[in-house]
Amino acid sequence: MRRLPLVIALICTLLLGCSDDIAVAREEIDGNVTPTMVTDSVNSFVSDSGITRYQIEAPKWLMFDEADEPYWLFPNGLSLKQFDDNMTVSSTLVSDTARYFSRKKLWKLDGNVRMRNIDGDKFLTNQMFWDQYAHKVYSDSFIHIERDDRILEGFGFTSNEQITVYTIRRPTGIFPTEGLQTRI
Repeated sequence: MRRLPLVIALICTLLLGCSDDIAVAREEIDGNVTPTMVTDSVNSFVSDSGITRYQIEAPKWLMFDEADEPYWLFPNGLSLKQFDDNMTVSSTLVSDTARYFSRKKLWKLDGNVRMRNIDGDKFLTNQMFWDQYAHKVYSDSFIHIERDDRILEGFGFTSNEQITVYTIRRPTGIFPTEGLQTRI
């Protein structure tokens, strides 16, 4: 019989709750500051035409879809693997932080950006951009590239999306000296 007072209280609450005089407080939220979604421990696969092309891993993913310029933020780093048609990892990318501007289809990667392309070349820089509309990768920062036969360095570079054809601005380099004749 103890349930009867509880049932009566519940019915009274429901009846009183159906009044038109209820005031609802609504707080304005700044979409530039407050994310619309927060996800921890991200491990996501991205496919194109039914074929898995990428794997994205990140400790935290914040979406700011209501910001003036909508973006995704990966404040604790991002790891990206690209797969070939046989699901073999063909290239990798790691950065300390990443930001993706969804309208512009532009990735901004910051802090200890490390990449390896399909040819096995290794790239190291502090900041890099990937413009998916223009299909190019670029940076104005110092770039260090390790190839099988040489090390290239410079300030700034532009590349295709596969990072196989690139131009280094203000280049420097360390080249092998085997086979070179010195004249004095």
